[in-house]
Amino acid sequence: MVWTREEIAARAARELVDGSYVNLGVGIPTLIPAFVSPDSAVVLHSENGILGVGLHPFEGDEDPNLINASKETVTVNPGASYFDSATSFGMIRGGRISTAVLGAMQVSARGDIANWTVPGQVVKGIGGAMDLVSGASRVIALMSHQTKDGRSKFVEACDLPLTGRRCVNLIITDLAVMDVTDGELWLRELAPGVTLRDVQAATTACYRIRPEICSLVAA
Repeated sequence: MVWTREEIAARAARELVDGSYVNLGVGIPTLIPAFVSPDSAVVLHSENGILGVGLHPFEGDEDPNLINASKETVTVNPGASYFDSATSFGMIRGGRISTAVLGAMQVSARGDIANWTVPGQVVKGIGGAMDLVSGASRVIALMSHQTKDGRSKFVEACDLPLTGRRCVNLIITDLAVMDVTDGELWLRELAPGVTLRDVQAATTACYRIRPEICSLVAA
Protein backbone atom coordinates (compact mmCIF):
# COMPACT_ATOMS: atom_id res chain seq x y z
CA MET A 1 0.00 0.00 0.00
CA VAL A 2 1.30 3.45 -0.80
CA TRP A 3 0.50 6.74 0.88
CA THR A 4 -2.17 8.89 -0.76
CA ARG A 5 -1.60 12.61 -1.35
CA GLU A 6 -3.49 13.32 1.88
CA GLU A 7 -1.38 10.81 3.79
CA ILE A 8 1.82 12.36 2.43
CA ALA A 9 0.57 15.75 3.64
CA ALA A 10 -0.34 14.30 7.04
CA ARG A 11 3.12 12.74 7.36
CA ALA A 12 4.71 16.07 6.44
CA ALA A 13 2.63 17.91 9.06
CA ARG A 14 4.31 15.74 11.72
CA GLU A 15 7.66 17.22 10.68
CA LEU A 16 6.67 20.82 11.38
CA VAL A 17 8.23 22.23 14.50
CA ASP A 18 5.97 24.05 16.94
CA GLY A 19 6.49 27.80 16.71
CA SER A 20 8.03 27.69 13.24
CA TYR A 21 7.03 29.77 10.22
CA VAL A 22 6.34 27.46 7.28
CA ASN A 23 5.76 28.25 3.62
CA LEU A 24 3.54 25.84 1.70
CA GLY A 25 4.11 25.44 -2.02
CA VAL A 26 1.59 24.35 -4.65
CA GLY A 27 0.23 20.82 -4.96
CA ILE A 28 0.42 18.36 -2.05
CA PRO A 29 1.74 20.99 0.42
CA THR A 30 -1.56 22.89 0.21
CA LEU A 31 -3.22 19.87 1.88
CA ILE A 32 -1.11 20.25 5.02
CA PRO A 33 -3.31 22.78 6.94
CA ALA A 34 -5.93 20.06 7.45
CA PHE A 35 -3.38 18.04 9.43
CA VAL A 36 -1.85 20.74 11.61
CA SER A 37 -3.23 20.50 15.12
CA PRO A 38 -5.36 23.49 16.24
CA ASP A 39 -3.23 23.52 19.38
CA SER A 40 -0.04 23.85 17.38
CA ALA A 41 1.90 27.12 17.19
CA VAL A 42 3.00 26.44 13.61
CA VAL A 43 2.34 29.55 11.49
CA LEU A 44 1.68 28.89 7.80
CA HIS A 45 2.88 31.42 5.22
CA SER A 46 1.68 31.92 1.67
CA GLU A 47 4.07 33.83 -0.57
CA ASN A 48 1.29 35.91 -2.12
CA GLY A 49 1.01 37.73 1.20
CA ILE A 50 -0.59 35.81 4.08
CA LEU A 51 0.89 34.82 7.43
CA GLY A 52 -1.49 32.58 9.35
CA VAL A 53 -3.13 30.48 6.65
CA GLY A 54 -5.89 28.22 7.98
CA LEU A 55 -8.02 25.42 6.62
CA HIS A 56 -9.70 25.36 3.25
CA PRO A 57 -13.16 26.96 3.59
CA PHE A 58 -16.37 24.95 3.66
CA GLU A 59 -18.35 24.96 0.44
CA GLY A 60 -20.36 28.17 0.26
CA ASP A 61 -18.06 30.03 2.65
CA GLU A 62 -15.31 30.78 0.10
CA ASP A 63 -14.02 34.34 -0.16
CA PRO A 64 -12.67 34.83 -3.71
CA ASN A 65 -10.38 37.58 -2.44
CA LEU A 66 -8.71 35.28 0.07
CA ILE A 67 -6.47 32.88 -1.85
CA ASN A 68 -3.11 31.17 -1.43
CA ALA A 69 -0.23 31.06 -3.91
CA SER A 70 -1.98 28.23 -5.75
CA LYS A 71 -5.03 30.48 -6.33
CA GLU A 72 -7.05 28.26 -3.98
CA THR A 73 -9.47 29.89 -1.55
CA VAL A 74 -8.32 29.61 2.05
CA THR A 75 -9.26 30.76 5.53
CA VAL A 76 -6.98 32.46 8.03
CA ASN A 77 -6.37 31.81 11.70
CA PRO A 78 -6.85 34.42 14.45
CA GLY A 79 -3.96 36.88 14.38
CA ALA A 80 -3.24 36.41 10.67
CA SER A 81 -1.75 39.27 8.71
CA TYR A 82 -1.66 40.38 5.07
CA PHE A 83 1.12 42.14 3.17
CA ASP A 84 2.42 42.84 -0.30
CA SER A 85 4.72 40.61 -2.34
CA ALA A 86 7.78 42.74 -1.61
CA THR A 87 7.32 42.22 2.13
CA SER A 88 6.55 38.55 1.63
CA PHE A 89 9.72 37.93 -0.35
CA GLY A 90 11.65 40.06 2.12
CA MET A 91 10.63 37.55 4.79
CA ILE A 92 11.73 34.64 2.59
CA ARG A 93 15.04 36.11 1.44
CA GLY A 94 15.79 37.38 4.94
CA GLY A 95 15.53 33.87 6.40
CA ARG A 96 12.40 34.64 8.43
CA ILE A 97 10.57 31.63 6.99
CA SER A 98 12.25 28.68 8.65
CA THR A 99 10.75 25.84 6.63
CA ALA A 100 9.69 25.52 3.00
CA VAL A 101 7.49 22.60 1.93
CA LEU A 102 7.20 22.25 -1.80
CA GLY A 103 6.55 19.79 -4.59
CA ALA A 104 9.29 18.38 -6.78
CA MET A 105 9.76 16.89 -10.22
CA GLN A 106 13.20 15.47 -9.38
CA VAL A 107 15.45 15.29 -6.33
CA SER A 108 19.06 14.15 -6.60
CA ALA A 109 21.07 12.02 -4.20
CA ARG A 110 22.85 15.19 -3.02
CA GLY A 111 19.66 17.13 -2.35
CA ASP A 112 19.41 19.12 -5.56
CA ILE A 113 15.83 19.88 -6.54
CA ALA A 114 14.10 20.55 -9.87
CA ASN A 115 10.50 21.66 -9.63
CA TRP A 116 9.74 24.54 -11.95
CA THR A 117 9.85 23.48 -15.59
CA VAL A 118 10.20 20.69 -18.14
CA PRO A 119 12.12 21.72 -21.26
CA GLY A 120 9.73 22.31 -24.16
CA GLN A 121 6.70 23.00 -21.98
CA VAL A 122 5.19 26.43 -21.51
CA VAL A 123 5.99 27.99 -18.12
CA LYS A 124 3.19 30.26 -16.92
CA GLY A 125 5.08 31.49 -13.88
CA ILE A 126 8.28 30.44 -12.16
CA GLY A 127 6.94 31.27 -8.72
CA GLY A 128 9.03 31.79 -5.62
CA ALA A 129 10.60 28.34 -5.18
CA MET A 130 14.13 29.53 -5.96
CA ASP A 131 13.92 32.12 -3.21
CA LEU A 132 12.35 29.66 -0.80
CA VAL A 133 14.95 26.89 -1.18
CA SER A 134 17.77 29.38 -0.67
CA GLY A 135 16.13 31.34 2.17
CA ALA A 136 14.61 28.60 4.35
CA SER A 137 16.80 26.74 6.80
CA ARG A 138 14.87 23.51 6.19
CA VAL A 139 13.44 22.34 2.87
CA ILE A 140 10.94 19.48 2.67
CA ALA A 141 9.99 18.06 -0.74
CA LEU A 142 6.72 16.16 -1.24
CA MET A 143 6.16 14.15 -4.38
CA SER A 144 5.22 10.82 -5.89
CA HIS A 145 8.20 8.47 -5.98
CA GLN A 146 7.87 7.98 -9.74
CA THR A 147 6.46 9.84 -12.71
CA LYS A 148 3.19 8.71 -14.31
CA ASP A 149 5.19 6.74 -16.88
CA GLY A 150 7.21 4.95 -14.20
CA ARG A 151 10.47 6.91 -14.18
CA SER A 152 12.12 7.49 -10.84
CA LYS A 153 12.06 11.02 -9.46
CA PHE A 154 15.04 10.13 -7.27
CA VAL A 155 18.01 10.46 -9.58
CA GLU A 156 21.75 10.53 -9.18
CA ALA A 157 21.82 13.95 -10.90
CA CYS A 158 18.82 16.00 -12.04
CA ASP A 159 18.46 16.41 -15.79
CA LEU A 160 15.67 18.98 -15.46
CA PRO A 161 16.52 22.66 -14.86
CA LEU A 162 17.45 23.08 -11.21
CA THR A 163 15.57 25.13 -8.65
CA GLY A 164 18.35 24.82 -6.07
CA ARG A 165 21.53 22.89 -5.31
CA ARG A 166 22.05 20.76 -2.19
CA CYS A 167 19.16 22.42 -0.40
CA VAL A 168 16.67 19.60 0.29
CA ASN A 169 16.74 18.14 3.79
CA LEU A 170 13.78 15.75 3.72
CA ILE A 171 11.69 14.04 1.04
CA ILE A 172 8.34 12.36 1.63
CA THR A 173 6.84 10.29 -1.19
CA ASP A 174 4.03 7.81 -1.56
CA LEU A 175 6.53 5.03 -0.76
CA ALA A 176 8.94 6.33 1.83
CA VAL A 177 10.58 9.06 3.85
CA MET A 178 14.16 9.87 2.87
CA ASP A 179 16.49 12.54 4.15
CA VAL A 180 19.69 14.10 2.94
CA THR A 181 22.49 14.21 5.48
CA ASP A 182 25.97 15.51 4.64
CA GLY A 183 25.27 15.14 0.92
CA GLU A 184 24.02 11.56 1.19
CA LEU A 185 20.51 10.22 0.65
CA TRP A 186 19.15 8.05 3.46
CA LEU A 187 16.01 5.93 3.63
CA ARG A 188 14.52 6.29 7.10
CA GLU A 189 10.88 5.20 6.88
CA LEU A 190 8.69 3.02 4.67
CA ALA A 191 4.99 3.59 4.00
CA PRO A 192 2.86 0.80 5.49
CA GLY A 193 3.12 -2.35 3.39
CA VAL A 194 5.95 -0.99 1.24
CA THR A 195 9.10 -3.12 1.14
CA LEU A 196 12.75 -2.31 0.63
CA ARG A 197 12.48 -4.06 -2.72
CA ASP A 198 9.64 -1.70 -3.76
CA VAL A 199 11.76 1.35 -2.95
CA GLN A 200 14.80 -0.12 -4.67
CA ALA A 201 12.80 -0.78 -7.83
CA ALA A 202 11.44 2.78 -7.87
CA THR A 203 14.69 4.63 -7.10
CA THR A 204 17.47 5.43 -9.55
CA ALA A 205 19.68 7.36 -7.14
CA CYS A 206 22.10 5.70 -4.77
CA TYR A 207 20.94 5.81 -1.17
CA ARG A 208 21.75 4.34 2.19
CA ILE A 209 19.39 2.75 4.70
CA ARG A 210 19.05 3.90 8.29
CA PRO A 211 19.79 1.16 10.85
CA GLU A 212 16.29 1.40 12.32
CA ILE A 213 14.81 0.39 8.94
CA CYS A 214 17.10 -2.62 8.78
CA SER A 215 15.98 -3.59 12.30
CA LEU A 216 12.30 -3.38 11.34
CA VAL A 217 12.80 -5.47 8.24
CA ALA A 218 14.81 -8.07 10.12
CA ALA A 219 12.26 -8.30 12.96
